[in-house]
Amino acid sequence: MRSLPVLLLLPLIFGVAQAQERPQERAQAVFAGGCFWCVEEAFDPVEGVLSTTSGFSGGRVESPSYQQVVAGGTGHAEVVKVEYDPERVDYADLLHVFWRNIDPFAVNRQFCDAGEPYRSALFPMDAEQRALAEASLAAVAERFDAPIATEISDFEAFYPAEEYHQNYYQKNPLRYRFYKSACGREERLAEIWGEEAGGLPLP
Repeated sequence: MRSLPVLLLLPLIFGVAQAQERPQERAQAVFAGGCFWCVEEAFDPVEGVLSTTSGFSGGRVESPSYQQVVAGGTGHAEVVKVEYDPERVDYADLLHVFWRNIDPFAVNRQFCDAGEPYRSALFPMDAEQRALAEASLAAVAERFDAPIATEISDFEAFYPAEEYHQNYYQKNPLRYRFYKSACGREERLAEIWGEEAGGLPLP
């Protein structure tokens, strides 16, 4: 069998190389569901999620510290920025996971964490995300026939938290598991959502 001339192979070789170099498409979404360590843990296993970053959003202070936020008065909530591949998972799927990892009835708190920084909220980044967020909130309200405390506010800015907060549940597994257990998060989620608690696998 005769081999193909090198000149004929070059376009194939360069085509493969360009495909490998093509950056992965990324979209972003921001969710506030109480302790951002727990929200990271909820989204990291979702197929198509590329990264999660703990931080702050929804407030008036630029580049706040963790201590400033938890002390109150900044208007910020603890949030997680989720970067994802929209070809593998969409915003509606992420909303499904979000709701099943929060207590949607709690006002200015989530589980054992109380105060404005721990409110649940959605921060849509465009009109499509807002429409989906509003529709999902309406569906949750109809399902439970109860008022929902979760806020929807247009995204303005995201400020990453200090490095020691990033991937905390992986860096400090013993401390994290003790905190999560003492906080009663899993029990409350099971009480509200039953077998759907956690949101995975996706429907």
